[in-house]
Amino acid sequence: SKKKIGLQLYSVNQDMGNVDASLAKVAKAGYTVVETLGSPVCFGFPAAEFKALCDKHGLSIISTHTSIAMDPKNEAAVMNQWRAVFEGLRTMGAKYCVIPGFNLGKSLADLKAVCEYFNKVGKLAKEYGLKLGYHNHAGDFAKVEGETILDYVIKHTDADKFLIELDVCKTNMGDADYMHYLKTYGDRIKILHAKEDGVLGTGPINFEQVFNQF
Repeated sequence: SKKKIGLQLYSVNQDMGNVDASLAKVAKAGYTVVETLGSPVCFGFPAAEFKALCDKHGLSIISTHTSIAMDPKNEAAVMNQWRAVFEGLRTMGAKYCVIPGFNLGKSLADLKAVCEYFNKVGKLAKEYGLKLGYHNHAGDFAKVEGETILDYVIKHTDADKFLIELDVCKTNMGDADYMHYLKTYGDRIKILHAKEDGVLGTGPINFEQVFNQF
């Protein structure tokens, strides 16, 4: 009963030609929480206007998916871009900002640099009352120099600044065991994407087990 069940608006992205009407449908379906795309502009609306539309339909915005690539030579400019993202999310009343995939590199040196970047961005997010996160894909469970990529990222990012949004769908887990991650890193997993390759509840994922663990 304490869990918030929401909808990632990417799920209805093809229907967002009329944002107001689509949000009305989302609310009519029974959702009260959404995860959006982008910031400080969402589906063509500045943060305050998009929040007003969501408020109109009784929808609270908990998170967004957005990403900004590393650019060590222009770090100040990159961090200013993140500031605009976080300012938008603060306006929308969000709690999290989730990176929906990233070029994590092909060596431990690459991974180390990315984790340092995530920690810097996570520190900045914290100044805005937000927490930065990462959404997994199947490639994140590959090994680099003997280390599983996602495990390395979790172990080398700051727990108070960086979370994992675990997507349990096989498409995004590959051959990895979602229960292993929920049990091993449960304190780092603050958001869950509950979907599978087919109609929810008809595939191989034991969602009762997932939700009890989460």
